[in-house]
Amino acid sequence: MKASGGCQCGAVRFHIDGQLGRASICHCRMCQKATGGFYAPLVSVKVADLTWTRGEPARFASSNKVSRGFCRECGTPLTFEWSAEQIDLSIGAFDDPARLKPVVQLSSEHRLPWIDEIPDLPVRPLGETPQAKTWYAGVRSNQHPDHDTQVWPPKA
Repeated sequence: MKASGGCQCGAVRFHIDGQLGRASICHCRMCQKATGGFYAPLVSVKVADLTWTRGEPARFASSNKVSRGFCRECGTPLTFEWSAEQIDLSIGAFDDPARLKPVVQLSSEHRLPWIDEIPDLPVRPLGETPQAKTWYAGVRSNQHPDHDTQVWPPKA
């Protein structure tokens, strides 16, 4: 399997030429803080199959056993590095994250108590009101495009 991805600004890009491992969601507090999210969606890869094609992540030792890679320029969380042979990459950093469906949840004892209620929240489409449509029409993204083709706002 070939896959690629990178950070929001494009300063760090990666390519994988090999099998992706287990896709997971980790609810631990360290992952929440490291991603700024409710959980960390991650997929394992062999270090030997991973090539940094542009730049390389800066790293923070979040514990005595794990370093986390991120873009020094835009802050995008990129890696969970726990082994010399295998690391985890942030699923959202892939150019096609929809291909990477999580198969397990980790550290569920740290799940936020309302996480299962998210599907019940009201859904508001992008540009739902005329004011929002006007606002989004004026947005010019500085984000590096996935596969160099993404347009903002996305076309319906």
